[in-house]
Amino acid sequence: MAARRTYLDHNASAPLSDGARAAMVDALAIDANPSSVHTEGRDARRVVETARREVAALANGDPANVVFTSGATEAASWLLTPNWRMGRAPLNVSRLIVSAADHPATLNGGHFSPDRVTRLSVDADGVLRLDELASELASHDRSAGQVLVAIHFANNETGVVQPVAKIAAMVREAGGILVLDAVQAAGRIALDISDGCADFLILSSHKIGGPKGAGAVVSAGGVLMPEPLIRGGGQEHGHRAGTENVAAIAGFGAAAHEAKARLSNSPDIARLRDRFEAAIVDLVPGAVIFGRVAPRLPNTTYFAIPGIKAETAQIAFDLEGVALSAGSACSSGKVGPSHVLAAMGHGAYGGALRVSIGHQTSDEDLAAFVGALRKLIARRAVKAA
Repeated sequence: MAARRTYLDHNASAPLSDGARAAMVDALAIDANPSSVHTEGRDARRVVETARREVAALANGDPANVVFTSGATEAASWLLTPNWRMGRAPLNVSRLIVSAADHPATLNGGHFSPDRVTRLSVDADGVLRLDELASELASHDRSAGQVLVAIHFANNETGVVQPVAKIAAMVREAGGILVLDAVQAAGRIALDISDGCADFLILSSHKIGGPKGAGAVVSAGGVLMPEPLIRGGGQEHGHRAGTENVAAIAGFGAAAHEAKARLSNSPDIARLRDRFEAAIVDLVPGAVIFGRVAPRLPNTTYFAIPGIKAETAQIAFDLEGVALSAGSACSSGKVGPSHVLAAMGHGAYGGALRVSIGHQTSDEDLAAFVGALRKLIARRAVKAA
């Protein structure tokens, strides 16, 4: 096995940044509970509120509208519920609309019964079919309750970015609620919840260089909110009980600050991604890059090599010291057919390889990838001879 490792799996988890690590170490030196009113408790609270401002800034939101969670999955579980309130008044949500290519955290419907969940199709590039969304919104019976639409901002496998401005306008016109899973988009493209792109954004710390075990919901306002998922001591303004994980939140905030500052580097990352893709099609003329003509994240390439199973190729890359994914890393290490490819009409491929890069990715990493791919193709040629 190669001594040097090349990490090309940032969509699964980005490396912990130096700033996040330092912020966590500093926070660990504070022993107090952030809900305590003494000096030590106020020190811990100050760390949490600084991070809240930094996370809010990443989404161009109001810090008062940031609720910390244990991660994006908890955030989705909290938001995907029929039980909401408008101020103090209960508000019923009778239908959930999701995309067939969504992450399982939203695709599975949260707390909605299956008969109240509608899955919309995507086209061959992975873009939501807006005509289906329009039809579902038009046919929704508002007298039964409001409609909740939960869609990924950018797909975790393909990197395809959805037409969120159009989606938001349609949902707003129908009087619905829009949740955007912005886990993959955050830190890679600009987010601005103040422009009406969504009612709620879901964020995850470890996708942007923060620690695992921290996430957030950023809302456009504080009046419309779901009922609390976790009840107890009233932390997070009563929305999410439990003593805050001060160190993880501190790391999340630092990573959010760094991610926002690095947004200007996105064109450079996109150019490097394009060089990866050029190498793929040069070495494998029959390779398929999914979603290539659609708007995509600057860091993501999802491709299939005809005649080679994605699982086999992933292992071969790993043995050469290159870490990448055969699809999503959200299923406890299981590898199988991609529901995203199936939703796009490419189910015959079974699976694909995902290269997801970051600001640390270098020309040396590209060379390592090319070398591993060249060996993989050479082995296939020998077997075919």
